[in-house]
Amino acid sequence: MPGNPFGGSSGGPTGGPDFRRPAAAIFEVMDQLRSAFEQRTGPTRMARGDVRTAVLSLLAEGPMHGYQIIHEIEERSGGTWKPSAGSVYPTLQLLADEGLITAEERGGRKTYSLTEAGQETADAAAEEPAPWEASGSRTAFKHTALAKSGADLAGAAAQVARTGTPEQIEKAAAVLDDARRKLYAILADA
Repeated sequence: MPGNPFGGSSGGPTGGPDFRRPAAAIFEVMDQLRSAFEQRTGPTRMARGDVRTAVLSLLAEGPMHGYQIIHEIEERSGGTWKPSAGSVYPTLQLLADEGLITAEERGGRKTYSLTEAGQETADAAAEEPAPWEASGSRTAFKHTALAKSGADLAGAAAQVARTGTPEQIEKAAAVLDDARRKLYAILADA
């Protein structure tokens, strides 16, 4: 809506937050800010070919079960990519159908290993960076961490706005003002 820098509907006379009710305005702005951050965070959806390459790359290091593969991809991507079981397990089945991996029951779980042909395919794929090492993934992680911190801050401020006393709300506003100044100071130093 016009007049509302965060989008969405609002109750103020100009279409923005209703600053005649300070607690409600703080809650609304912080909720909108949190929502804006949350829309940009979360695991990245990668192409099916990336899942395939990632699985081959990990199995080249040694046998793993499906959950380990999912966990390793998430760890190595710094949390920016966590493939779903619905993308990993069909990929494992496809690789098995192609004769690139085998599955063996170990401790009640299927553990997957590369075949000789799978090792050759993994070696060829190793010439390229692993999908979690693609350019920008480290930058994406840094931005994800900033967005998460911003969303967490917005959530805390919204909680103070909902349940705090007028004095607590005033103190919280001062903390947020100080944080804003410090953030701009970081940019000014760059």
